[in-house]
Amino acid sequence: MDTHQLKFILEELRFSAALPDEMLQQIACISSLQTFAIGSLVFRESAIVRDLFLVRRGRLALEMLVPQRGAVRIVTIGPGEMAGWSALLSEGRMTASAIAIEEVEAVVAPAKQLHDLCEANHEFGYRLMHQMADALSKRLVATRLQMLDLFADHTSTSNATSGKPMSDA
Repeated sequence: MDTHQLKFILEELRFSAALPDEMLQQIACISSLQTFAIGSLVFRESAIVRDLFLVRRGRLALEMLVPQRGAVRIVTIGPGEMAGWSALLSEGRMTASAIAIEEVEAVVAPAKQLHDLCEANHEFGYRLMHQMADALSKRLVATRLQMLDLFADHTSTSNATSGKPMSDA
């Protein structure tokens, strides 16, 4: 796929749509479009991954291994969302596994090259990190809601302010 087509795809994605054309062009120049079949492991928790994934189509389940529970889905992400952010912010050790629960098409950008673009142009870095912070903030809210649902005791009602069960009195 050529750079022009990748730039067009980036313009459509929620994560990157607000970025200026010049940035989208630079990201498109270093990226590729990849497809992951249903059930594919895109990356494994604790593995070192060197790419940032921007989902164009399909859905990824992000799962973590929990002692005595095994793999627990913490959130599901879809079109316009990103996965693999750890690759850009640290050594690239993933904090969760990503599994394609539908066929996934994603723009895949090498984190090292993105990092180099951020270092070379601080405006680029600021804007990219602003988008990441916004995306991670929304991800945190979605994850909290999923965790509340997963671990909630559906047999009793909790007092929202104290976290203690309400009395029947």
